[in-house]
Amino acid sequence: MQKAYLTLADGCVYSGFAFGYPGEAVGELVFTTSMSYLETLTDPCYYGQIVVEAFPLVGNYGVIPADMDAPAPTLSAFIVRDLADVPSNFRCEGSLDDYLKENKIPGIYGIDTRSLIRHIRDRGTMNAKITVAPPQSDDILPELKEYSLKDAVLSVSRRERETIALEGAKYHVALWDMGVNKSILSGLAAAGCEVTVFPADSKHEDMLRGFDGIVISGGPGAPEENGDIIGAIRDILDKKIPLLGIGLGHQLIALAAGGKTEKLPYGHRGVNQPVCRALDGRVFSTSQNHGYSVVAASLEGKAKESFRNINDGSCEGLEYISAPAISVQFTPDLGQSPQNTGYIYEDFAKMMEGVKTNA
Repeated sequence: MQKAYLTLADGCVYSGFAFGYPGEAVGELVFTTSMSYLETLTDPCYYGQIVVEAFPLVGNYGVIPADMDAPAPTLSAFIVRDLADVPSNFRCEGSLDDYLKENKIPGIYGIDTRSLIRHIRDRGTMNAKITVAPPQSDDILPELKEYSLKDAVLSVSRRERETIALEGAKYHVALWDMGVNKSILSGLAAAGCEVTVFPADSKHEDMLRGFDGIVISGGPGAPEENGDIIGAIRDILDKKIPLLGIGLGHQLIALAAGGKTEKLPYGHRGVNQPVCRALDGRVFSTSQNHGYSVVAASLEGKAKESFRNINDGSCEGLEYISAPAISVQFTPDLGQSPQNTGYIYEDFAKMMEGVKTNA
């Protein structure tokens, strides 16, 4: 077994054993409480990050392409406590170890992930580096201090426009791809929407003609770095076109409307983030993956807060007052449980219908 080391920007070092692609990796160190490691690996929002799994046993059901959120992983590295050597599932098409090798993603197992996650919760997210050679802090710490994520959205967005046809569709929606996952496409289809997906570097004028509404997807990175997109969204708001923002899209709309965002100490990453709906106080368990939050007070008089995170009180949803726009920080869930938040896609459809009726 090959030893591997994780060096944090504060100088702490954890050791374990290497798996996956044999190489070094640098990235922002974050953790997730999700149990679905395939969705974690392929979520574009993890671009450039070293992800720690809170659930101890990983790899037990192998690799199942149908359960992935995107065609390929974009995270920098993957850290787990216990790695299953022999996966067992009738749908399995390979091992996690082989999958990471194929996609050139380094991994570490055997680390005390409970201790590591407690460290992140106490100190906040920070840069880190994986090496297979014993770390030399004099070399690594300056590198970690200088490291920053660049062009995150453009790195994960698709390169070509694509229309996803839907027989009997009631609406035609433009989806601005900041790092979209397949669940958003499924949610829009369930609401009767045919979707044309636009790359992140598209001109927004192309979305203003022939579409009933615009959706801005989730994605990675700091929201303020997308200045051109924020300016385009400001124009969309002025034109009163129905608009839905999810994840990063929620933050970008807020910035376009004159609001502010702030970085969270260690973010919200997992499928069990509790949010409270302002309308009736009902609590939902939601899927989230982000490190920034909208400052609701910065939009006073411009938007009403529709959801709030129960754990830390941060803003989880907004309804805009002077434009047909709604946004949520979480990914709406289409499940059949009482926690289903897929109705948000239906609310967006009703908003498009209202604008068409009054046109």
